Amino acid sequence: QVQLVESGGGLVQAGESLSLSCAASGSRFSINTMGWYRQAPGKQRELVALISRGGSTNYADSVKGRFTISRDNAKNMVYLQMSSLKPEDTAVYSCYARVLGEVWGQGTQVTVSA
Repeated sequence: QVQLVESGGGLVQAGESLSLSCAASGSRFSINTMGWYRQAPGKQRELVALISRGGSTNYADSVKGRFTISRDNAKNMVYLQMSSLKPEDTAVYSCYARVLGEVWGQGTQVTVSA
């Protein structure tokens, strides 16, 4: 069974940068799309960024130009480099992978203070 484990969340000030990592393990099949979603208190979960196995990316408009998603297929890792962080980026960020079905990580808290 595929498991996703995120790391790298924390507390930063507005304008600073933060990186998230997600390690996938237990997959017997190639992992297709990987990515990140986030959920702020009182709000629905929303897409942050997705990346295909071939490297094609898709970003939410709110993070375009500030966040960069990347992956290492050999290591089954996906990364999210976040810069120019804003208080509205505060949320629990969850790793996502599609391997036959959808798999979700537990999430990591990102808090951006004003």
